[in-house]
Amino acid sequence: MAAAEELGEFLRAHRAALTPAESGVPVYATPRRVPGLRRDEVAHLAGISVNYYTRLEQGESHQMSDSVLQALGTALQLTVDERAHLLRLARPAQARQTRRPYGTERLRPSVRALVESSVDQAAMVVGRYFDLLGANRLGYALFGLAPGQPVNLARLMFLDPAMRELFPDWQADAVRTAAFLRMATGDMPDDPALADLIGELSIKSPEFARIWAIQPVAECGHSTRRYHHPLVGPLELQEESMRVSGDPGQRIIFQGAEPGTDSADRLRLLDTISPDSTAP
Repeated sequence: MAAAEELGEFLRAHRAALTPAESGVPVYATPRRVPGLRRDEVAHLAGISVNYYTRLEQGESHQMSDSVLQALGTALQLTVDERAHLLRLARPAQARQTRRPYGTERLRPSVRALVESSVDQAAMVVGRYFDLLGANRLGYALFGLAPGQPVNLARLMFLDPAMRELFPDWQADAVRTAAFLRMATGDMPDDPALADLIGELSIKSPEFARIWAIQPVAECGHSTRRYHHPLVGPLELQEESMRVSGDPGQRIIFQGAEPGTDSADRLRLLDTISPDSTAP
């Protein structure tokens, strides 16, 4: 999709997600024909002309100054990650200049050793296309995978029915996965492999297509993950994610339980019964 068209879709989706009450826009007795804000209301909040904003949404123009970008971000109540994505859409040429060439994705031995050395928490490395590049024993066991088993976590989330049982908050986790993929499209504009993955998920998963249409955007960070594991029961784990320096798009994810909790006991139990465990 051309950057200007994608920019228009992004603006329309976030305009539709805002209500007049949330934006402080007065509501009159006249029936409203749109679910969220109207174009003229967003233009007024951003301090730009309605004609200019309409052209942005219609993909006819994407030349925006810093002040307009900031004003639109404020008017649409965008998060920090959403503002960064808006900037990449508004200035695609700049994004392409900073893009590194991508080839076959490999996991550095030092990163693999770091992940496999973690014993008290699940650790995994996720690649730029959401492939599981490596993990420690607990990382594989959380998803019921054999150590070293290759899998794409985005496909797993949306196409494997077992994930709806594993994740009690499946809807929120699915939105988060789509949001990470949306962020990746900004990091890797025009990447054919990423486009193929998104196209496949859009065709095979109506739920993904619905979520993708609302344009969620988020960076990996820290959060709480809930599981209902078929072997050990409920788990509540604290997740920390960080980018791998020197390998664009790769992230190390650690998930651990608060000491002294039932989740910590269950995580230790899962470690002892995972496929390659040496514990009795």
